[in-house]
Amino acid sequence: MSEFWRALWAPENGFLRLALLAGILAGVAASVVGSYVVVRRISYIAGGISHCVLGGIGAAQYLAVTRGWTGVDPLWGALLVALLAAGVIGLVGLFAKEREDTVIGALWVVGMAAGILFLAATPGYNPDVVGILFGNILLVSKGYLYAVAALDVTVVLVCYLFHRQFMAVCFDEEFAAVRGVRAPLFYLLLLLLTAVTVVVLVRVVGVVLVIALVTLPVAIAGHFARRLPGLMVGACAVSIVATTLGLAVSYQPDLPPGATTVLLLGLAYLLLAVARRLPLLRR
Repeated sequence: MSEFWRALWAPENGFLRLALLAGILAGVAASVVGSYVVVRRISYIAGGISHCVLGGIGAAQYLAVTRGWTGVDPLWGALLVALLAAGVIGLVGLFAKEREDTVIGALWVVGMAAGILFLAATPGYNPDVVGILFGNILLVSKGYLYAVAALDVTVVLVCYLFHRQFMAVCFDEEFAAVRGVRAPLFYLLLLLLTAVTVVVLVRVVGVVLVIALVTLPVAIAGHFARRLPGLMVGACAVSIVATTLGLAVSYQPDLPPGATTVLLLGLAYLLLAVARRLPLLRR
């Protein structure tokens, strides 16, 4: 890892500094939204949304090549699909008689399949499937940093303004309705925030691994935090440390940083879960 820290401050390695800042900023939004997602126990919904976005990425890339929309970032297609998926899942769960898990499963596989077909049908385009599925934080731009910073400000502001409503929706939706809280409205707002966060994180860890960056830091911090604000702060710290170590560990052997970060998070969570069951640590 010493090689990474030396290279980080080299003038020619500005991309490393951008990647590190991207990981830090992405961890803020992921941890704040992820705390609500984990507490509300809707991780499977976040997983369904994250896999749907491949359809939007593939469609945007296909249109860019076949219709000349070269200035359109594929993540705009991902954002549109993610918001639609969040809306469909939320409305089905609130008002329809269809099983929510069935709808999520259908959107999950249809989005992935559509994305693969669009990418395969794009003329003359050789997609970096590994980069799409598992991310490539080393290729982020300054524009991406501004987008993540804007997302962080939006997420923190919305959660500050509506923290009590989100708390009520996460812990006791029926009681919230009795107290006059528009639970369906804030549940949909939470899903939309999750969708936007997922799309931004795609550049960091990819379509497949987004759900890990949303849930694992929260799960690790949950072993120590007793209140939701503390859980958010702890998850932010875990996420920042994990993304930094992921970059450092993957740099010299030239491994995918996103996959390395998620592996470190997974190992930390499993080791902590086992350690917490040891008699010495339970006292």
